[in-house]
Amino acid sequence: MNDLSIGIRGTSVRYRIAREKPHTLQEYIIHRLRGRRLVYEDFWALKDVTAEVRKGETLGIIGNNGAGKSTLLKVIAGVLKPTEGAVTVNGKIAPLIELGAGFDLELSGIENVYLNASVLGLSRKETDHRMDSIIDFAELREFILSPLKNYSSGMVARLGFSIATAVDPDILIIDETLAVGDEHFKKKCNERMREFREKGTTMLLVSHNMKEIERLCNKVIWLEHGQIRETGTDVGAVTRRYSGG
Repeated sequence: MNDLSIGIRGTSVRYRIAREKPHTLQEYIIHRLRGRRLVYEDFWALKDVTAEVRKGETLGIIGNNGAGKSTLLKVIAGVLKPTEGAVTVNGKIAPLIELGAGFDLELSGIENVYLNASVLGLSRKETDHRMDSIIDFAELREFILSPLKNYSSGMVARLGFSIATAVDPDILIIDETLAVGDEHFKKKCNERMREFREKGTTMLLVSHNMKEIERLCNKVIWLEHGQIRETGTDVGAVTRRYSGG
């Protein structure tokens, strides 16, 4: 079991959703004064998910919107605590889960590099050593002193990818980030991911692009309504069934 990178055991995530939600504070107070209690329903974003990811594997996670893909990534990254079950992670994680997550739009690009790099475990000295390569890979030297609120979504994605991959993580988690940006930058991202795979980095990739999943992944999980519909190492076969082919 020494080669286990991520272990997911019976993991579930439950949200409580109000069936009748007051839209204003006044409506909420009226509800309370009349003795009416809000009725909640349970929504299971994940239900009893069990899986293993070995060191060096590239796992693709597919499924329709709302299937639980991003929720699963957040649980693995430690952003969400599961309602049931447990997740074991062996190694340093660099998550690219939400575009702009962890960034401060009022700070400059370079200030956000220091901020995000510190969250990912780099000291200021280590960040200084990597700064030029981060800026050059993101191709943002002309804008790096500007506030992030002036960046396009593609520029933010480039900066986020560049920071996360500069940390040299044991586990790289990517949620649709490669879908943002021009073809030139996508090729750079794919090349860097190929380098990580050759080094034995474990990678988790969520994408609606089945060709991308087939090209990059050697294992796939198909989620449906928060549960695993199918998993396997014959990635092409699983994606064809998912696509109805």
